[in-house]
Amino acid sequence: MQRISIRKPASKGIAIGEAYLYRRKKLEADRALISPKAASRELGRFQDALASARRRIAELGSGSEIFEAHLEIADDPYILETVAAKITGEFKNAELALEETADEIMARFSAIDDEYLRERAADVADVCGRVMRRLKGVPGAGAAGGIDRPVVLVADLLTPSDAAGLDRSLVLGIITAEGGNSGHVAILARGLGLPAVVGASGITDMVPHGSEIILDAVDGEVIVDPDDATREEYSAKARDYRERRRAMEGQSGLPAVTADGRRVLLCANVGSLADVRGAAACGIDGVGLFRTEFLYMERDAFPGEEDQFAAYKAAVQAAPGFVAFRTLDVGGDKELPYFPVEGEDNPALGWRGIRMCLDMTEAFKTQLRALLRASAFGDARIMFPMISSVDELDRALGILAACRRELEARGSAFRPDLKAGMMVETPAAVMCADEFAARCDFFSIGTNDLTQYVLAVDRGNRRVAGSFDPLHPAVLRSVAKAVEAGRAAGIPVAMCGELAGNESAAPLLLGLGLDELSMTAAQIPDVRSILRARSYSGCRELAGRALSAATAAEAAALLGDGQP
Repeated sequence: MQRISIRKPASKGIAIGEAYLYRRKKLEADRALISPKAASRELGRFQDALASARRRIAELGSGSEIFEAHLEIADDPYILETVAAKITGEFKNAELALEETADEIMARFSAIDDEYLRERAADVADVCGRVMRRLKGVPGAGAAGGIDRPVVLVADLLTPSDAAGLDRSLVLGIITAEGGNSGHVAILARGLGLPAVVGASGITDMVPHGSEIILDAVDGEVIVDPDDATREEYSAKARDYRERRRAMEGQSGLPAVTADGRRVLLCANVGSLADVRGAAACGIDGVGLFRTEFLYMERDAFPGEEDQFAAYKAAVQAAPGFVAFRTLDVGGDKELPYFPVEGEDNPALGWRGIRMCLDMTEAFKTQLRALLRASAFGDARIMFPMISSVDELDRALGILAACRRELEARGSAFRPDLKAGMMVETPAAVMCADEFAARCDFFSIGTNDLTQYVLAVDRGNRRVAGSFDPLHPAVLRSVAKAVEAGRAAGIPVAMCGELAGNESAAPLLLGLGLDELSMTAAQIPDVRSILRARSYSGCRELAGRALSAATAAEAAALLGDGQP
């Protein structure tokens, strides 16, 4: 019997069964160039393959926010135009032009530190893979093709197309070597109720095909060739978990209110209209973070006001409650292909976020006008990222005021009481939180960047990533200081970083006084259930003890000690 510790589960549950190994084959293009005379034919082949793939995605997309997002990728003019340019200008065959275009897009997304944005590379790969199979005439049976008995699927990589074709009666659970918890395969697994772990590096080399395994996607463990006692233990554990899950699902329409009456809003972090629609089904109170950079990163030029207005309007109309739109947050590790930035020695401290927008006033105003116009159709809110000085905030608010005047002169409608707030994600924002709170309608704490800057730790650097811990006393005290400033000014304080979706930390965050937690929508049921079982007074006591902790380990130990 072998026990393998694995990372935090993507979809909770326990599965016991035979391991079925699936290794995805990558289709590679022929490197030979074509003659100029053949360019028109090659372009036609690509266009036909793209149209065929699009029709299939449209069939899958009915009622699926994931495949609606894939449809947006298939309709992206950047892909079509880039492939066409490689065929007609560089005389590359259709397969090679597609392969290079996909690789370029995926490289751009894969370099981003934000896991949510990084996982979108897998969606681009899936769509382009569909087109490639059609160009090569290869059928797309995927992972489901050889499964004819109940198994735990173990794979190096699964695409959303692979996962969508799985038979729930035959696939008991999923383990993949690649992928992240915010990726669409993880979302599909949660939707199917399948226990799943993604990003378990090297798992396909550790689990033999046909062996019996236990997938514990609750506590994070894979057991290979369990003995009788272990099998019996986990069978009982699986039954207990299913009972708890049924009780949790019964709370889906209820607010997150503690036993003694404290309410906290549970909201979703999203990046597209499809995400908003999917999150709405989870009983969210609103959208705490809408990442607008998708509109910019998937194009070959800055999007115009009308395109942005249409996207933002659709989002506010689809969302229950409000939508907090983070204004363009690129630079650093998020590059725009059509707007290259000169190399920086330390891009995390460079020209990014609000700094870039304030220097690109016209592009910034285009986005702000679109957001203001969208507010006429719902509760749209504007949130400025990476603020580190009062001057930056005043300038951003001044540009927003100028946009209001421009729209009034045009006769364009917008919400007169639209709320404008800021991300708290720099030490400067924390230290001057009282000054910022006097100028804002709300705060939203971004714990990913805040942790990085407070601790001076690059979590993308493997040598120091182990020191990246949002439960570090310095980070928790920074959160408490921002909450205190918000309360004194009478404005709500939210959190939208990864810590907000950590169910173990939810009582601590509530005890710190946060008014809103925004996370991946699939995390909301667990967080809701935990908070409804706690008392606010107990959470306050827990927060007080955590703020007095000397180390992150001491604070973490408090989270599981059974506080009321």
